Amino acid sequence: MTLNESQITALLRNRQWALEQLDRVDAEKSLLQFARVMWPALEPASRTFVQGRVLEVICEHLEAVSRGEIRKLLINVPPGCMKSLLVSVLWPAWEWGPQNRAGTRYVAASYSQTLTIRDNRRCRNVIVSDVYQKHWGKRFTLTGDQNAKERYDNDQTGFRIATSVSGVGTGERGDRFIIDDPHNVGETESDLKREAVLQWFTEVVPTRINDPERSAIVVVMQRIHEQDVSGHILGKELGYEHLCLPMEYETDHPFVCKKDWRKEDGELLWPERFSGEYLNTDLKPVLESWGGSYAVAGQLQQRPSSRLGGIVKRDDLKFVDNAGYGGVVVRGWDLAGSMNNKAAYTCGVKLRMMPDGRVLVEDVKRFRGTYLEVYQAIQDCAERDGLECKIDVPQDPGQASLAQRGTIAGMLHGYAVSFSPESGSKIDRARPFAAQTEAGNVYLVRGSWNDTYVTELCMFPAGQYKDQMDATSRAYSKLIQLKPRAQREIIRPELIT
Repeated sequence: MTLNESQITALLRNRQWALEQLDRVDAEKSLLQFARVMWPALEPASRTFVQGRVLEVICEHLEAVSRGEIRKLLINVPPGCMKSLLVSVLWPAWEWGPQNRAGTRYVAASYSQTLTIRDNRRCRNVIVSDVYQKHWGKRFTLTGDQNAKERYDNDQTGFRIATSVSGVGTGERGDRFIIDDPHNVGETESDLKREAVLQWFTEVVPTRINDPERSAIVVVMQRIHEQDVSGHILGKELGYEHLCLPMEYETDHPFVCKKDWRKEDGELLWPERFSGEYLNTDLKPVLESWGGSYAVAGQLQQRPSSRLGGIVKRDDLKFVDNAGYGGVVVRGWDLAGSMNNKAAYTCGVKLRMMPDGRVLVEDVKRFRGTYLEVYQAIQDCAERDGLECKIDVPQDPGQASLAQRGTIAGMLHGYAVSFSPESGSKIDRARPFAAQTEAGNVYLVRGSWNDTYVTELCMFPAGQYKDQMDATSRAYSKLIQLKPRAQREIIRPELIT
């Protein structure tokens, strides 16, 4: 039978209609299929939807939240795995339309309200798109009197609010509280800011849900610190379902996930998108240049300290039996003036830069004491170190610091002592010394202080204390300013052991 043009057109139209109906049915059953159908509403035609097992597993967990099987969910995945797109953009739109739950109320928070507003707008773009409206537009309507980028409501009493970690002051509560990246990665080393986020998570978030028995909290983030929100959830055993998917599989990962489909070390999370070549030549070098192996371990592997340590690896440190000679010697100090058992320590680290450029950690003084005891320790170390050792002390801003500077300088007549304020973050200050450890240029003289010193350095910046690293960073910075320019000498053979 030969079909005429009108009949062919009708069949093609029917076929297109049938395919659209199949897409609608699939999208109502599966969040992943909904993501595939709605992809053109979010991304340019030049960027195709790349399916991967990681997306399937994330969607399966969000669907379990929708069914009421999971009430508290923690997702740790590397950047680039569509975590915000799935959790903060597509999932709410899927529940409102395909799941016919337009009365669901969402509060979404991030470290920056700009990010949550971005995802609010992207979610609304999905909702108002032609495909969405064609399939599910009759199930609800966005209300005209409350349809702003920070908040929009629908005619079924549902709403979506975009806020920030410190900004949930509206009095509104949600059926879904989405927390997408609560920490600013650039503020990882700030205990004060990190603890403020933890306080918000502990004290504010539980009061912002509608029903403690039915409402859900979803936290999605990459690990940045042992004491980040994820670390708090896991350490306090708060009852969250934990989906942890490192970029490269590790059989000994501390948070190995039963939902991880991989079995062999090194298997990639999303090889269809992130190849091994891309990881090794593009992504890892960028992260390492910013935060060393610590950044790779946290942001890619969801393990906020590397297998061998933080930005300083234990295996990179070498030990010798004797102090060196020649070169330049500096003792850098990090001062504290409290004696309680939770306070920081006062630390003085003595470094020597040998004429051939190697760095020797010769001694570490670490203690808690009063200001008078701190001053006495500085003087005692100066007398023991001798006049060849330069002394570098931090100077805080303000009149009190000027008085402290005068006191220290006054008791160190004859010694080369300098004062300067700290500049940059702790991690930024530590990176030059850490680079030397990684290059194999750092040696430690064996002593009773070794274990505590090495442990703190290898935990930095995730560990509780950072005083020895701060003092080391200061001493090394001063060494660089004073490094010897004379001809190179030969190190004694017994030093290389």
